Amino acid sequence: MFRKVLIANRGEIAVRVAQTLREMGIIVVAVYSAPDRASVHVACADEAYPLEGKSAVETYLRGDKIIEIAKSHGVDAIHPGYGFLSENPEFAEACAKAGVTFIGPSADVMRATGNKIVAKTTLAKAGVPVVPGWSGEQDAEPDVKAITKEAKKIGYPVLVKAASGGGGKGMRVVACEKDLAGSLEAARREAKSSFGDATVFLEKFIERPRHIEFQIFGDSHGNVVHLFERECSIQRRHQKILEETPSPALTPELRKQMGDAAVAAARAVKYTNAGTVEFLLDEDGKFYFLEINTRLQVEHPVTEMTLRHDLVRAQILIALGENLPFTQDELAPDGHAVEVRIYAEDAASGFLPSTGTIGSYVPAAGANIRVDSGVTEGSEVSVFYDPMLAKLICFGRTRGEALERLAFALDSFVVLGVTTNIEFLRNLIEHPDFITGNIHTNFLDQNRIAPTRDRVDGKASIPDEVLIAAAVTIRENGRTASRAVGHGGNARLKDAPWRSGDAWRGA
Repeated sequence: MFRKVLIANRGEIAVRVAQTLREMGIIVVAVYSAPDRASVHVACADEAYPLEGKSAVETYLRGDKIIEIAKSHGVDAIHPGYGFLSENPEFAEACAKAGVTFIGPSADVMRATGNKIVAKTTLAKAGVPVVPGWSGEQDAEPDVKAITKEAKKIGYPVLVKAASGGGGKGMRVVACEKDLAGSLEAARREAKSSFGDATVFLEKFIERPRHIEFQIFGDSHGNVVHLFERECSIQRRHQKILEETPSPALTPELRKQMGDAAVAAARAVKYTNAGTVEFLLDEDGKFYFLEINTRLQVEHPVTEMTLRHDLVRAQILIALGENLPFTQDELAPDGHAVEVRIYAEDAASGFLPSTGTIGSYVPAAGANIRVDSGVTEGSEVSVFYDPMLAKLICFGRTRGEALERLAFALDSFVVLGVTTNIEFLRNLIEHPDFITGNIHTNFLDQNRIAPTRDRVDGKASIPDEVLIAAAVTIRENGRTASRAVGHGGNARLKDAPWRSGDAWRGA
């Protein structure tokens, strides 16, 4: 077993990883930037060391600084969380050279999957369905005439995509030929700025697809499994904001086909540790490989809720060289889980980030409700990092029951001091098409979701002084209950909500 593990991340994922490490008796080491000096993830650690600077580039993206800290303080392994250095093959290699275990896939796997063109070619050879497209000669300057010819063959609309990176950057939908040249240049410019690689390629643009991903795990002994799917179709600007499992769109037959394809994809690149194979599912029930994410996903809790396995624990055991802690036959999902991401942002003002000090913070609590959080009362929400405050995850025996519980949890979740998207999320899950599962990746673009509750029912907003009084009352009366379910704002929580057994599933 590792004696000491450094978490090369911040916020809710650092808190979440720390809780599993502490449960396993492993010493937790945190790193922090100047704005994060008093953050929850620092309080959760046994040891914490500063990264000089404020921005991500100065701090959490400085792999050399992080490895230096690890070596200086006897760290055995580094868990990267997600984002930052989690999919950086150079950082994984640097860890290996320093004698520190990287808890994640190898650098070779990252390189094989990080370039979307290479990954598509490899997986197509393995028999995994891929979206029709064209990549051309990647070492040459793009020939607009040749690309225009290929776009005609594919058929408009087409998608110009960056070969490296993700998150919607370096991506443009092109509806007709006259827009292709400008979109191509804009995508290349953004890809170069974001990922240091201007390479782009073309794909057929699939209209109204669903985004379905399969959790995969592999070990160093050749064992590979999938942990079933997550529906991630509710997105804004190519960023997921709600995820659930199982997908309301999959039949048992289609689920098996996609699961088998995910395992084939993992085997094709000799995958180890945790990852995700992402697919697009069209309206005719045909699915196509999208990409492989070589890390733990933000939405991993819904898988944990339905399978009752701690995925971070599995990552650690695999990094130690052990066999997978489960076989495919042993994995049997039960019930339904849904997750929403709670952001400090103003939905009524174009989802602009909201900064400031959190004055009152009372997460939802109750049986089958889980909150993964990186903030608490007094936390500063700065301009330097992603504005996600917490993830709210609810479980039910059925999708309907899970959504009922989610509505209750959103209504009882109190955050004062910054503006959040809680009311927007509450309105989203009341939309008739969402309730029936009639969703796709363009759902939010094609359906107006009111940003606040008062715009739905016509009632006036509740005065701030009433909200403050209510929050104080809830905090004082509900403090014990909040601790019992284990929200991430409690720095030294012993009863982690992903602990095995029924404690967090409402036995």
